[in-house]
Amino acid sequence: METRRDFLRNMAGITAGIMLPIGWGCRNAGPVSDQFGEILPYRKLGTTGEKVTMLGVGGYHVGWTTEKDAQEVIETAIEGGIRFFDTAHNYGNGMSEERYGKYLIPKYRDHIFLMTKTQALDGESLLKEVELSLKRLNTDHVDLLQLHSFKNPEDVDARISSGVIDAIQSIKESGKARYIGFTGHQSPYAHHRMLERLPEFPGFSTLQMPLSIVDFASEHSFVRKTLPMALENNLGLLAMKTLADGRFFSKKQTGERVRWETETPVIPAHISVREALYFSWSLPVSVLITGAENKDMLQEKIDLAKGFVKLSDEERDQILDKASKAPDRDKVEYYKRIEA
Repeated sequence: METRRDFLRNMAGITAGIMLPIGWGCRNAGPVSDQFGEILPYRKLGTTGEKVTMLGVGGYHVGWTTEKDAQEVIETAIEGGIRFFDTAHNYGNGMSEERYGKYLIPKYRDHIFLMTKTQALDGESLLKEVELSLKRLNTDHVDLLQLHSFKNPEDVDARISSGVIDAIQSIKESGKARYIGFTGHQSPYAHHRMLERLPEFPGFSTLQMPLSIVDFASEHSFVRKTLPMALENNLGLLAMKTLADGRFFSKKQTGERVRWETETPVIPAHISVREALYFSWSLPVSVLITGAENKDMLQEKIDLAKGFVKLSDEERDQILDKASKAPDRDKVEYYKRIEA
């Protein structure tokens, strides 16, 4: 029977295979730069042949924070070496895409990997959403388009029956999306159903899901239950909710540096932000997508990415042991909805 340590050691071996030997922290190699500065380390994106920075900007926060903060987050990301940007049609009722179209695309489009997502429930709606997304984003194509937020196996089947797969494949064939994928955060069993049905629908390249230290310890774990299946299907993995959508902490204070406080410690008393992110980066993920409503929060993650080194077996065990002692940790993953 595979032990916890064996599983993570195997995952770490796969991770080493997708980390490209260029950039920060790589032996005998200095950081890679473009005209905007030094770039964070690259990782392979599945079998696409693409490389993406190990850290990406989550577009949800860009859609609801202030205009000034959104612009500063984008500029801080570029200056800090991030070249992967995430958003979705419904983030901030379109504001996230519009702000990318205003502050990101005009200056940086040729230097970034751009992703958006659609939660459309039928093919016709999907086609309309994508056209509007491209208009908001001020571009004629995205690098990655994903079917967003599958809830459960029945949701997968229903959307397929309503033509979403045919529609997203037609978008790819038209050149308006270079690659396609799918996402979900409520149930790993939704991903299982989509993975079971992938042979019917060739062309999918990525999968986005929660991959965190808390998830690993949970009964319904994306890390343990879904990640190996995704690798078997040669999908590039996009990690989200690596701090459990901020529910590691109950209060956030910002100043010169981001500080985390909590009235009822769930995680902070046991593991740090550094330990949590390093655990996720030690998994075979192509990019860790982080949300940040201001530049200080993003800079903290950029600094951690620059300093990332592979965890040893002992370090992983210590982090897991500390996380397992945290009280009420199951309540942290409020976004999971597992139906009997």
